[in-house]
Amino acid sequence: MLWDKSRRSDNVLQDSGGGRGFGGLKLGGGGIILVLIISLITGQNPLALLGLLQQVGGPAQAPSEQQPAASDDPQVDFVRAVVGSTEDVWNARFQADGYQPPKVVLFQQQVQSACGAASTAMGPFYCPNDRAVYFDLSFFQEMDTRFKAQGDFARAYVIAHEVGHHLQNALGVFGAVAKQRERGAAMEGEDGLSVRQELQADCFAGVWANLAQQQLQWLQPGDVEAALNAASAVGDDRLQQQTRGAVVPDSFTHGSSAQRVKWFKVGFERGSLESCDTFRVARL
Repeated sequence: MLWDKSRRSDNVLQDSGGGRGFGGLKLGGGGIILVLIISLITGQNPLALLGLLQQVGGPAQAPSEQQPAASDDPQVDFVRAVVGSTEDVWNARFQADGYQPPKVVLFQQQVQSACGAASTAMGPFYCPNDRAVYFDLSFFQEMDTRFKAQGDFARAYVIAHEVGHHLQNALGVFGAVAKQRERGAAMEGEDGLSVRQELQADCFAGVWANLAQQQLQWLQPGDVEAALNAASAVGDDRLQQQTRGAVVPDSFTHGSSAQRVKWFKVGFERGSLESCDTFRVARL
């Protein structure tokens, strides 16, 4: 991937408050892992569980200071390049609709977002309350070691997926899903709303990859396969097999490996947001 061809984004910030506790409670690595295990067993969103801990432990700490990320760090430079491409693609697509790109916040160990506190162990995430994407750059190393998903384009897929959630927010998908949840619609499961929402973000990442290639001609042999491998590596079935030793489809929140690969490919091959309506198809 010739990522140096991309414009660098000015919306990438560095959070200065790594190592904080969650609200009034101070969770160490063991506590964070416990929260993740509980979320896997119950199917609950780990961010929601941490929010409950905040309520029990006391008021959450205020967000720390955020400054422009260091431009001399190669990893930061890579993130700025990929984010710059997502901005150029989606700004061009929605130039008449007042689209505003997300800010991207880099942190270490722990961070306080408008959606609550989060840790490195939770991986990258998007917070709709402050319209920001959060990354701990150590996740890229985890992709190489734990998920065996290597390559620059595999990392770019992860960034584009989280930006895809911001696009969903701008298009009203988050609000529509929230209303369905209030009406009792199933969130977890093979065809639950959470899975459909995550697969649509995968599809949006594929659309971005298609349009970015048209703009920059930056893909090299093996890049698309690297992204597909990354999508497969973070499927619910694969992660559950690793952590539980068994697959429980009723607790899926992001989709199976096959589903995640399928919807990235749909977006990449068709290059159209209209092809990404995962909420209307009968079979995912």
